[in-house]
Amino acid sequence: MAEETTVEKTWRGILEGAATARSGCPEVIRAAYAEPRLRALFPFPSHGCLTFHRNTEFPWSNDLPFIAGDAPCSVYSPRYAELLGEGLTPKAAAALVVAHLPLNCGAAVDGPWPTPVSRTA
Repeated sequence: MAEETTVEKTWRGILEGAATARSGCPEVIRAAYAEPRLRALFPFPSHGCLTFHRNTEFPWSNDLPFIAGDAPCSVYSPRYAELLGEGLTPKAAAALVVAHLPLNCGAAVDGPWPTPVSRTA
């Protein structure tokens, strides 16, 4: 049997309400988990939002749409740049996030998100 990935362990902990896991709205968590493309990303519930990341450790990618609120939910583009939808069920919110994922968005990678190398003049 294959060992669980960090992403799988994190989803399991959140879904099962593990004492060490972050918590969020159960309906939103379950709706997001039901979407295979979101299930492959690192979930991060915090401050009434469920964000998704392409990596498993800080610094986060912070470049994907996310769900805010319980039911009804809102969906925002990264960093609240644009409201993509509001008054949504958790299932509709998860589907809207999937619809706005970048084409090259695959499974999350273990570790921090690569930061751009600064160039000196």
